[in-house]
Amino acid sequence: MKKGKKILKIAGCVVFTTVVSLGLWQVYVRQQSKNYNLITLDTSDLPQPVTEPEEEGFAELSEVKMHYQVYGKNGHPLILVHGNGGSLNSLREAAAYLADEYRVYLIESRCHGQSSDPGEISYDLMAKDIKEFCDLMKLEKPYLMGHSDGGITALTLAYTYPDLLGGFISCGANSTPKTFKPYFPLAVWFNNKRKPDKLNDMMLTQPRINKEKLSKIKCPAYIVAGEYDILWLSDSVFIHESIPSSEIAIIKGADHSSYISNDGKQAYVLAKGFFDKLK
Repeated sequence: MKKGKKILKIAGCVVFTTVVSLGLWQVYVRQQSKNYNLITLDTSDLPQPVTEPEEEGFAELSEVKMHYQVYGKNGHPLILVHGNGGSLNSLREAAAYLADEYRVYLIESRCHGQSSDPGEISYDLMAKDIKEFCDLMKLEKPYLMGHSDGGITALTLAYTYPDLLGGFISCGANSTPKTFKPYFPLAVWFNNKRKPDKLNDMMLTQPRINKEKLSKIKCPAYIVAGEYDILWLSDSVFIHESIPSSEIAIIKGADHSSYISNDGKQAYVLAKGFFDKLK
């Protein structure tokens, strides 16, 4: 009986310590986030979403047959790029709302969705694919919003082809795998051991973006992260501070994907708020 009470007491102490620690961590994260434009996305004023794409097809690039959809008939071209393992479905809701003001190009990266798999994948190669897509579609100074891997590709595209974009939003991007919070790469590593995947390999070994590369970005840039992202806030700050004249925002209460992937309302407000300033 005494042994059982002792175990219960120890368990209670563990639970209490865990709850207090989590509470203190949340307070710390909130205070740090407030230093870097902590915002809430107000979705009370939204346009009527478009239900069907205007166009769908495959763009024949040098190495890839890229699947894409186009939402909206008019407006400045805006490219949306999904994250690792995703597809254009991840950002279809965002495109449905943004089509009210932009001609939105939903693309699927190489080795994803219905786009072809040429065998190799990297952020440099995905950036090259988007450059070729823009050339093929004759898009002049398009805007771009990318999430996670799409955000890294946005950065890579902007410093590799400094004159291509009219502006971009990079959501949940990291400059190196070292800036993931430890639990995430550990989970990816275990998944990769169970079932090897080049998409997981890429996340564990890439990107390698330094200050010199980021300083080459000339177009307006908006660096965005969730308050409880899988990346350390310090990396988002590093990216922001390394890009001349960039802006930064931390989405209050959000994780890595909650404010953009499959949430067209918040994604619309985020994109419109930044891109409207570039008109």
